[in-house]
Amino acid sequence: IHCYLFKEFSSTSSTTAVGTVTSRVTRNGNAVVEKDLLNHEDLAGDRGMVDDIFDETYREKEGPKPPLRYVWRNIILMSLLHLGALFALTLIPSAKIQTLAWALLCFVVSALGITAGSHRLWSHRSYKATLPLRIFLTIANSMAFQNDIYEWVRDHRVHHKFSETDADPHNAMRGFFFSHIGWLLVRKHPDVIEKGQKLDLSDIKADKVVMFQRKYYKPSVVLLCFTLPAVVPWYFWDESILISFFIPAILRYAVGLNATWLVNSAAHMFGNRPYDQNINPRENPLVSLGALGEGFHNYHHTFPYDYSTSEFGWRFNLTTAFIDFMCLLGLASDRKKVSKEVILARKLRTGDGSHKSG
Repeated sequence: IHCYLFKEFSSTSSTTAVGTVTSRVTRNGNAVVEKDLLNHEDLAGDRGMVDDIFDETYREKEGPKPPLRYVWRNIILMSLLHLGALFALTLIPSAKIQTLAWALLCFVVSALGITAGSHRLWSHRSYKATLPLRIFLTIANSMAFQNDIYEWVRDHRVHHKFSETDADPHNAMRGFFFSHIGWLLVRKHPDVIEKGQKLDLSDIKADKVVMFQRKYYKPSVVLLCFTLPAVVPWYFWDESILISFFIPAILRYAVGLNATWLVNSAAHMFGNRPYDQNINPRENPLVSLGALGEGFHNYHHTFPYDYSTSEFGWRFNLTTAFIDFMCLLGLASDRKKVSKEVILARKLRTGDGSHKSG
Protein backbone atom coordinates (compact mmCIF):
# COMPACT_ATOMS: atom_id res chain seq x y z
CA ILE A 1 0.00 0.00 0.00
CA HIS A 2 1.43 3.36 -0.98
CA CYS A 3 0.71 6.37 1.13
CA TYR A 4 0.81 9.70 -0.73
CA LEU A 5 1.30 12.67 1.49
CA PHE A 6 0.80 16.12 0.00
CA LYS A 7 1.93 18.91 2.26
CA GLU A 8 2.29 22.58 1.52
CA PHE A 9 5.26 23.72 3.58
CA SER A 10 5.58 27.28 2.32
CA SER A 11 3.17 29.70 0.79
CA THR A 12 3.99 33.37 0.99
CA SER A 13 2.97 36.57 -0.65
CA SER A 14 5.21 39.40 0.39
CA THR A 15 6.06 42.91 -0.64
CA THR A 16 9.82 43.27 -0.47
CA ALA A 17 12.09 46.20 -1.13
CA VAL A 18 12.12 45.21 -4.77
CA GLY A 19 8.42 44.72 -5.43
CA THR A 20 5.58 42.27 -4.94
CA VAL A 21 6.52 38.61 -5.18
CA THR A 22 4.37 35.56 -4.75
CA SER A 23 6.09 32.25 -4.06
CA ARG A 24 4.46 28.89 -3.54
CA VAL A 25 6.43 25.77 -2.71
CA THR A 26 4.82 22.35 -2.29
CA ARG A 27 6.11 18.88 -1.55
CA ASN A 28 4.61 15.67 -2.91
CA GLY A 29 6.60 12.75 -1.56
CA ASN A 30 10.19 13.43 -2.62
CA ALA A 31 9.14 15.75 -5.42
CA VAL A 32 9.30 19.48 -4.95
CA VAL A 33 7.05 21.67 -7.04
CA GLU A 34 7.53 25.41 -6.87
CA LYS A 35 5.81 28.29 -8.55
CA ASP A 36 7.56 31.62 -8.36
CA LEU A 37 5.60 34.56 -9.69
CA LEU A 38 8.05 37.38 -10.25
CA ASN A 39 6.68 40.48 -11.87
CA HIS A 40 9.81 42.05 -13.28
CA GLU A 41 7.90 45.13 -14.32
CA ASP A 42 6.96 45.74 -10.68
CA LEU A 43 10.47 44.97 -9.47
CA ALA A 44 12.06 47.28 -11.99
CA GLY A 45 9.37 49.91 -11.65
CA ASP A 46 10.45 50.56 -8.10
CA ARG A 47 13.83 51.61 -9.51
CA GLY A 48 12.39 53.34 -12.56
CA MET A 49 14.07 51.04 -15.09
CA VAL A 50 13.84 47.66 -16.85
CA ASP A 51 16.93 47.75 -19.04
CA ASP A 52 19.06 45.51 -16.82
CA ILE A 53 16.59 42.58 -17.00
CA PHE A 54 17.29 39.84 -19.55
CA ASP A 55 15.35 40.19 -22.81
CA GLU A 56 13.96 36.77 -23.71
CA THR A 57 12.81 38.00 -27.12
CA TYR A 58 16.24 38.82 -28.55
CA ARG A 59 17.46 36.56 -31.36
CA GLU A 60 20.90 36.69 -32.94
CA LYS A 61 20.99 37.50 -36.62
CA GLU A 62 21.46 34.60 -39.01
CA GLY A 63 24.41 34.43 -41.37
CA PRO A 64 28.15 34.89 -40.99
CA LYS A 65 29.55 36.89 -38.09
CA PRO A 66 31.11 40.28 -38.90
CA PRO A 67 34.92 40.16 -39.25
CA LEU A 68 37.08 41.19 -36.30
CA ARG A 69 38.43 44.72 -36.53
CA TYR A 70 41.39 45.25 -34.24
CA VAL A 71 41.82 48.46 -32.26
CA TRP A 72 45.60 48.74 -32.40
CA ARG A 73 45.75 51.75 -30.09
CA ASN A 74 44.15 49.70 -27.31
CA ILE A 75 46.31 46.66 -28.07
CA ILE A 76 49.49 48.73 -27.77
CA LEU A 77 48.40 50.62 -24.65
CA MET A 78 47.19 47.49 -22.85
CA SER A 79 50.43 45.69 -23.72
CA LEU A 80 52.51 48.58 -22.36
CA LEU A 81 50.36 48.76 -19.22
CA HIS A 82 50.84 45.09 -18.39
CA LEU A 83 54.56 45.22 -19.16
CA GLY A 84 54.76 48.17 -16.77
CA ALA A 85 52.85 46.20 -14.15
CA LEU A 86 55.29 43.30 -14.47
CA PHE A 87 58.19 45.72 -14.01
CA ALA A 88 56.42 47.19 -10.98
CA LEU A 89 56.36 43.76 -9.34
CA THR A 90 60.16 43.79 -9.29
CA LEU A 91 60.09 47.11 -7.42
CA ILE A 92 57.90 45.90 -4.53
CA PRO A 93 60.84 44.70 -2.34
CA SER A 94 62.38 48.19 -2.60
CA ALA A 95 59.16 50.09 -1.80
CA LYS A 96 58.44 51.63 1.58
CA ILE A 97 55.61 50.11 3.60
CA GLN A 98 53.72 53.42 3.41
CA THR A 99 53.83 53.23 -0.40
CA LEU A 100 52.41 49.71 -0.43
CA ALA A 101 49.67 50.75 2.01
CA TRP A 102 48.88 53.78 -0.16
CA ALA A 103 48.68 51.57 -3.27
CA LEU A 104 46.25 49.26 -1.47
CA LEU A 105 44.12 52.23 -0.37
CA CYS A 106 44.04 53.55 -3.94
CA PHE A 107 43.00 50.09 -5.15
CA VAL A 108 40.10 49.88 -2.68
CA VAL A 109 38.89 53.43 -3.35
CA SER A 110 39.05 53.03 -7.13
CA ALA A 111 37.34 49.62 -6.91
CA LEU A 112 34.47 51.15 -4.91
CA GLY A 113 34.07 53.69 -7.69
CA ILE A 114 33.18 50.75 -9.93
CA THR A 115 31.41 48.34 -7.58
CA ALA A 116 29.42 50.73 -5.36
CA GLY A 117 29.31 53.47 -7.99
CA SER A 118 28.94 52.69 -11.67
CA HIS A 119 27.71 49.15 -10.99
CA ARG A 120 25.32 48.98 -8.04
CA LEU A 121 24.25 52.62 -7.87
CA TRP A 122 24.12 53.86 -11.45
CA SER A 123 23.77 50.68 -13.55
CA HIS A 124 21.18 48.92 -11.37
CA ARG A 125 19.81 51.72 -9.18
CA SER A 126 19.81 49.24 -6.30
CA TYR A 127 20.13 51.98 -3.68
CA LYS A 128 20.07 55.76 -3.49
CA ALA A 129 23.02 58.03 -2.72
CA THR A 130 23.18 61.65 -1.59
CA LEU A 131 25.12 64.28 -3.50
CA PRO A 132 28.29 64.02 -1.35
CA LEU A 133 28.42 60.24 -1.80
CA ARG A 134 27.80 60.53 -5.54
CA ILE A 135 30.66 63.01 -5.81
CA PHE A 136 32.99 60.69 -3.88
CA LEU A 137 32.03 57.69 -6.02
CA THR A 138 32.56 59.75 -9.19
CA ILE A 139 36.05 60.74 -8.03
CA ALA A 140 36.78 57.09 -7.19
CA ASN A 141 35.42 56.06 -10.58
CA SER A 142 37.82 58.37 -12.40
CA MET A 143 40.66 56.91 -10.34
CA ALA A 144 39.61 53.46 -11.62
CA PHE A 145 39.77 54.60 -15.29
CA GLN A 146 37.35 52.04 -16.77
CA ASN A 147 35.42 54.43 -19.03
CA ASP A 148 33.24 57.20 -17.69
CA ILE A 149 30.14 56.33 -15.70
CA TYR A 150 27.72 56.98 -18.56
CA GLU A 151 29.54 54.64 -20.95
CA TRP A 152 30.12 52.02 -18.23
CA VAL A 153 26.42 51.97 -17.35
CA ARG A 154 25.34 51.72 -20.98
CA ASP A 155 27.61 48.74 -21.65
CA HIS A 156 26.66 47.02 -18.42
CA ARG A 157 22.93 47.33 -18.94
CA VAL A 158 23.36 45.90 -22.44
CA HIS A 159 25.39 43.07 -20.90
CA HIS A 160 22.53 42.16 -18.56
CA LYS A 161 19.74 42.63 -21.07
CA PHE A 162 21.42 40.53 -23.78
CA SER A 163 23.80 38.37 -21.73
CA GLU A 164 25.86 35.80 -23.67
CA THR A 165 24.61 36.92 -27.09
CA ASP A 166 26.08 38.98 -29.90
CA ALA A 167 24.63 42.07 -28.22
CA ASP A 168 26.65 41.43 -25.05
CA PRO A 169 29.82 43.60 -25.12
CA HIS A 170 31.91 40.88 -23.42
CA ASN A 171 30.00 37.77 -24.48
CA ALA A 172 31.56 34.88 -22.53
CA MET A 173 30.45 32.42 -25.22
CA ARG A 174 33.33 33.81 -27.29
CA GLY A 175 35.88 32.45 -24.80
CA PHE A 176 37.82 33.47 -21.72
CA PHE A 177 40.26 35.82 -23.44
CA PHE A 178 37.54 37.72 -25.29
CA SER A 179 35.34 38.20 -22.21
CA HIS A 180 38.35 39.15 -20.09
CA ILE A 181 40.23 41.68 -22.22
CA GLY A 182 39.75 40.81 -25.90
CA TRP A 183 36.47 42.72 -26.15
CA LEU A 184 38.42 45.93 -25.54
CA LEU A 185 40.92 45.14 -28.28
CA VAL A 186 38.41 44.82 -31.15
CA ARG A 187 35.53 46.86 -32.47
CA LYS A 188 32.17 46.14 -30.88
CA HIS A 189 29.76 43.78 -32.58
CA PRO A 190 27.13 45.84 -34.50
CA ASP A 191 24.38 44.42 -32.25
CA VAL A 192 26.11 45.83 -29.16
CA ILE A 193 26.07 49.30 -30.68
CA GLU A 194 22.51 48.96 -31.97
CA LYS A 195 21.05 47.75 -28.67
CA GLY A 196 23.08 50.23 -26.65
CA GLN A 197 21.62 53.12 -28.62
CA LYS A 198 18.09 51.94 -27.82
CA LEU A 199 18.51 51.83 -24.04
CA ASP A 200 16.74 54.36 -21.86
CA LEU A 201 19.58 56.23 -20.17
CA SER A 202 17.53 59.26 -19.18
CA ASP A 203 18.23 58.63 -15.48
CA ILE A 204 21.98 58.82 -16.12
CA LYS A 205 21.68 61.90 -18.31
CA ALA A 206 19.67 63.59 -15.55
CA ASP A 207 22.48 63.12 -13.01
CA LYS A 208 24.56 66.31 -13.21
CA VAL A 209 27.48 64.70 -11.35
CA VAL A 210 27.72 61.92 -13.94
CA MET A 211 27.47 64.30 -16.88
CA PHE A 212 30.09 66.62 -15.34
CA GLN A 213 32.47 63.67 -15.09
CA ARG A 214 31.74 62.70 -18.70
CA LYS A 215 32.57 66.23 -19.89
CA TYR A 216 35.89 66.37 -18.02
CA TYR A 217 36.71 62.66 -17.96
CA LYS A 218 40.16 62.74 -19.61
CA PRO A 219 41.71 65.37 -17.32
CA SER A 220 40.08 63.70 -14.30
CA VAL A 221 41.76 60.40 -15.22
CA VAL A 222 45.18 62.02 -15.67
CA LEU A 223 44.83 63.68 -12.26
CA LEU A 224 43.16 60.92 -10.23
CA CYS A 225 44.32 57.66 -11.82
CA PHE A 226 47.97 58.52 -12.41
CA THR A 227 49.13 61.87 -10.98
CA LEU A 228 47.65 61.77 -7.46
CA PRO A 229 48.63 58.14 -6.68
CA ALA A 230 52.20 58.83 -7.85
CA VAL A 231 52.73 62.24 -6.25
CA VAL A 232 51.59 61.40 -2.70
CA PRO A 233 54.38 58.85 -1.85
CA TRP A 234 57.03 60.96 -3.55
CA TYR A 235 55.98 64.18 -1.79
CA PHE A 236 54.94 63.02 1.67
CA TRP A 237 57.45 60.29 2.55
CA ASP A 238 60.19 60.80 -0.01
CA GLU A 239 59.60 57.62 -2.02
CA SER A 240 61.51 57.41 -5.28
CA ILE A 241 59.55 58.76 -8.24
CA LEU A 242 60.06 55.48 -10.10
CA ILE A 243 58.44 53.40 -7.36
CA SER A 244 55.80 56.07 -6.71
CA PHE A 245 54.67 55.92 -10.32
CA PHE A 246 54.91 52.22 -11.09
CA ILE A 247 53.37 50.74 -7.91
CA PRO A 248 50.50 53.01 -6.73
CA ALA A 249 49.65 54.12 -10.27
CA ILE A 250 50.56 51.52 -12.92
CA LEU A 251 50.46 48.26 -10.92
CA ARG A 252 47.41 49.30 -8.92
CA TYR A 253 45.59 50.28 -12.11
CA ALA A 254 46.43 47.02 -13.89
CA VAL A 255 45.34 44.91 -10.91
CA GLY A 256 42.09 46.88 -10.66
CA LEU A 257 41.32 46.31 -14.32
CA ASN A 258 41.94 42.58 -14.12
CA ALA A 259 39.87 42.25 -10.95
CA THR A 260 36.92 43.78 -12.80
CA TRP A 261 37.55 41.74 -15.94
CA LEU A 262 37.50 38.50 -13.96
CA VAL A 263 33.84 39.18 -13.19
CA ASN A 264 33.18 39.12 -16.95
CA SER A 265 35.34 36.06 -17.64
CA ALA A 266 36.02 33.73 -14.68
CA ALA A 267 32.69 34.44 -12.95
CA HIS A 268 30.91 33.47 -16.18
CA MET A 269 32.80 30.17 -16.52
CA PHE A 270 33.99 28.76 -13.20
CA GLY A 271 31.82 28.04 -10.17
CA ASN A 272 28.41 26.70 -9.20
CA ARG A 273 24.95 27.95 -10.12
CA PRO A 274 22.71 27.56 -7.06
CA TYR A 275 20.10 30.09 -8.23
CA ASP A 276 19.73 29.48 -11.95
CA GLN A 277 21.52 26.66 -13.76
CA ASN A 278 20.07 27.85 -17.07
CA ILE A 279 22.32 30.91 -17.25
CA ASN A 280 26.09 31.11 -17.61
CA PRO A 281 27.16 33.35 -14.64
CA ARG A 282 28.58 31.46 -11.64
CA GLU A 283 29.30 31.93 -7.94
CA ASN A 284 33.05 32.46 -7.64
CA PRO A 285 34.35 33.37 -4.12
CA LEU A 286 37.88 34.08 -5.38
CA VAL A 287 36.56 36.67 -7.82
CA SER A 288 34.44 38.15 -5.03
CA LEU A 289 37.51 38.50 -2.87
CA GLY A 290 39.41 40.39 -5.54
CA ALA A 291 36.49 42.43 -6.85
CA LEU A 292 35.11 43.50 -3.45
CA GLY A 293 32.03 41.27 -3.63
CA GLU A 294 31.18 41.12 -7.33
CA GLY A 295 31.83 37.39 -7.81
CA PHE A 296 28.44 36.15 -6.58
CA HIS A 297 27.48 36.32 -10.20
CA ASN A 298 24.83 33.65 -10.55
CA TYR A 299 22.89 35.45 -7.82
CA HIS A 300 23.50 38.85 -9.40
CA HIS A 301 22.21 37.86 -12.85
CA THR A 302 19.22 36.17 -11.23
CA PHE A 303 18.42 39.18 -9.03
CA PRO A 304 20.19 42.22 -10.59
CA TYR A 305 18.14 44.62 -8.47
CA ASP A 306 19.64 43.45 -5.13
CA TYR A 307 22.05 46.08 -3.77
CA SER A 308 24.28 43.42 -2.19
CA THR A 309 24.64 41.23 -5.32
CA SER A 310 24.60 38.34 -2.82
CA GLU A 311 22.39 36.78 -0.17
CA PHE A 312 25.28 36.55 2.31
CA GLY A 313 25.67 40.15 3.41
CA TRP A 314 29.26 41.17 4.15
CA ARG A 315 30.87 37.78 3.41
CA PHE A 316 33.60 38.40 0.81
CA ASN A 317 31.66 41.58 0.03
CA LEU A 318 33.39 44.77 1.09
CA THR A 319 31.15 46.80 -1.21
CA THR A 320 28.03 45.75 0.69
CA ALA A 321 29.71 46.71 3.97
CA PHE A 322 30.61 50.09 2.47
CA ILE A 323 27.04 50.76 1.30
CA ASP A 324 25.65 49.71 4.69
CA PHE A 325 28.11 52.06 6.41
CA MET A 326 27.07 54.90 4.11
CA CYS A 327 23.45 54.23 5.11
CA LEU A 328 24.48 54.39 8.76
CA LEU A 329 26.01 57.81 8.09
CA GLY A 330 22.88 58.97 6.28
CA LEU A 331 24.65 59.23 2.91
CA ALA A 332 22.78 56.31 1.29
CA SER A 333 19.27 54.90 1.56
CA ASP A 334 16.58 52.72 0.00
CA ARG A 335 18.63 49.55 -0.40
CA LYS A 336 16.80 46.99 -2.55
CA LYS A 337 16.91 43.43 -1.17
CA VAL A 338 15.31 40.16 -2.22
CA SER A 339 13.52 38.25 0.54
CA LYS A 340 14.89 34.92 1.81
CA GLU A 341 11.64 33.20 0.82
CA VAL A 342 11.98 34.27 -2.80
CA ILE A 343 15.66 33.28 -2.89
CA LEU A 344 14.87 29.79 -1.55
CA ALA A 345 12.00 29.37 -3.98
CA ARG A 346 14.25 30.29 -6.88
CA LYS A 347 16.97 27.85 -5.73
CA LEU A 348 14.47 25.02 -5.62
CA ARG A 349 13.00 25.88 -9.00
CA THR A 350 16.00 26.61 -11.19
CA GLY A 351 19.18 26.06 -9.13
CA ASP A 352 21.72 23.30 -9.69
CA GLY A 353 21.22 21.91 -6.17
CA SER A 354 24.58 23.07 -4.86
CA HIS A 355 22.91 25.22 -2.17
CA LYS A 356 22.11 22.05 -0.24
CA SER A 357 25.79 21.59 0.60
CA GLY A 358 26.28 25.27 1.46
